Amino acid sequence: MADKPRVVWLPEPEEQDYPAAQSYLLLAFEPETVYSLVEQLRRASMSAFKAKDIFRASGLSLLGVSNGHVDKDRKKIALGKSLSPLLLVRNAETRRVIIADGYHRLCAVYSLDEDAVIPCKIV
Repeated sequence: MADKPRVVWLPEPEEQDYPAAQSYLLLAFEPETVYSLVEQLRRASMSAFKAKDIFRASGLSLLGVSNGHVDKDRKKIALGKSLSPLLLVRNAETRRVIIADGYHRLCAVYSLDEDAVIPCKIV
């Protein structure tokens, strides 16, 4: 059995991830709620969860490696480049986790190792 590639993570999400999360969250929540959530994400401590558990909690499907963004992130992993941690929001109404930013990174990592521990901020 081949060794699983080592995934390198940045210590904190990149600054550009927060506006991306905000843009996505505006599809599901009112602007005031979104601005509050993004500020909470900025202040949140880092956490970590297994890739398979994030998928289960989100209820989302795995994007295939033929997806361009997933392929790009898989190539980053192969080259040893650092990935940005995920930004997650708990939705109490649906009892699901919203992947506000990092869905493609999650898919790339999961495709290589479903038990990989993924750093994230979650509110």
